Amino acid sequence: MNFRIAVAAWCCAASLAVAALPAAAQAHSLESADVTRFWTAFDAIRASADPAEKRRALLREYIEPGTPGLQAFMQAKGYTPECYLDAIERYPKFWASVRAGTLALADKTADAPQRIAALRKLYPPLRPATVYFAIGCLNSSGTTLGDKVLIGAELAGGGPDTDVSEMPEPRQRNLRNYFATRPADGLPLLLVHEHVHTQQKGPGPTLLAQAIYEGAADFVAERATGKLPPLDYVRYGRQNEARLKRDFRADMHETSYAKWLYNAPDPR
Repeated sequence: MNFRIAVAAWCCAASLAVAALPAAAQAHSLESADVTRFWTAFDAIRASADPAEKRRALLREYIEPGTPGLQAFMQAKGYTPECYLDAIERYPKFWASVRAGTLALADKTADAPQRIAALRKLYPPLRPATVYFAIGCLNSSGTTLGDKVLIGAELAGGGPDTDVSEMPEPRQRNLRNYFATRPADGLPLLLVHEHVHTQQKGPGPTLLAQAIYEGAADFVAERATGKLPPLDYVRYGRQNEARLKRDFRADMHETSYAKWLYNAPDPR
């Protein structure tokens, strides 16, 4: 079971852990050019039989001309040219099924400025952040680095028809459940959650600190949007609250998150 902050209901109200930053009311900013560049690179890679040329195409068409957001995404998640080439070669059905959804993501953010305005009302010192859509290596729908909100379009743009049949179990099961929630429809909620992370002091050294870091983002995103993500951990946490609190108390000062956070199966 992927607990993924199942204790959020307990921890999230504890603290926003927000750095004291000066107020700045700037417009919502979004960059999606990396997604289009990825598909140009993808077509060139699939058209070549030469491994060296495939790598050159990826660098030339996608990575080297990428936005600061793509560079930050690769840094934050440890992405390399090899992980992209491996995923492209292994999962052609997946990429074919998700292509249109990734290109349509920018159109799903029409109400994002309204949601960010609601977030600023809750927290007036809100610092602006730029949202970048990029393609990753299938293990992050959203993360942050500094003042950048980084959305993994290959996951955020999927849906019930996304083909994950080429992937190993239990990754197939995990992604089927995730894509069944139509993540693109919940994109404004994800953007607010990640925007909150850009205001925080950073991840914590213990499970407790990290649960507060993630739970606070969920809590504030719910306040700003009126919604919670339709994911298993929300339902599971409510159904098992007493047991989770007991087990969490035993682990909360540990420095490992393995039993509680970020434990989706590896896509490889």
